[in-house]
Amino acid sequence: MTLGQAIFLFIAAAFTGALNAIAGGGSFISFPALIFTGVPPIPANATNNVAAWTGLVASTRAYWSHLDVPRRLLIPLVGVGVVGGTIGALLLLKTPPSTFDHLLPWLLFGATLLFAFSQQLVGKRKSSVGHNASSGEMAAACAFLFVAAVYGGYFGGGLGIILLALLAALGMTDIHAMNALKTLLSSCINGLALVMFMVARVIYWPQAVVMIFGSAIGGYFGAHYGRRLPQTWVRLFVIAVGTGMTIYFFVKIYA
Repeated sequence: MTLGQAIFLFIAAAFTGALNAIAGGGSFISFPALIFTGVPPIPANATNNVAAWTGLVASTRAYWSHLDVPRRLLIPLVGVGVVGGTIGALLLLKTPPSTFDHLLPWLLFGATLLFAFSQQLVGKRKSSVGHNASSGEMAAACAFLFVAAVYGGYFGGGLGIILLALLAALGMTDIHAMNALKTLLSSCINGLALVMFMVARVIYWPQAVVMIFGSAIGGYFGAHYGRRLPQTWVRLFVIAVGTGMTIYFFVKIYA
């Protein structure tokens, strides 16, 4: 890794941490940045997980005061997130590199579409993620989270977007409360997957260390100051990056 690549990865990771704190979609920047600097796709995914997790932990700390979810719902959600993320990480480690290469543009495409149309997919209704949540609502939330967690452990690009869409579908409307729960769940989903990637030795540590610092700085300050930015600007930027990366990898893999 050259000095220029290190600076490039640091900046990409800082943007990733800030975007994940504000709206999600930061992996659309950090994952391609690793690919562009010569890291193969599966190690790039694992290395990106390290950087993203650091930023998520920093963001969770900054959003902690906005976390208002009853413990009887929070504990099952965290447990489901850890289990699903572990299963997703196992699937990634068992996936042949060539298979993952061909899946990559489709994963990016699906995550970008979900983010672009998430507001149209959900309705405005009273939050069910609250103190009066029924057993059925809790079961539904855990089931949807499990699917999202498996995806997050396997790829992770757009996980924050998926979780925000899920929380909106459950009726949450306070963006700060949603971001608080999103960052906590993302940290749990990626946490055990990170340990598995370390054990499997698929992480490129020089790149990871540089991105850890960038992601932590971006995640912390993004959570503190990013809420001042118009949400529309952030959404359009994430959609533009996701669309560009999707087109790039479709052309690279299938052209």
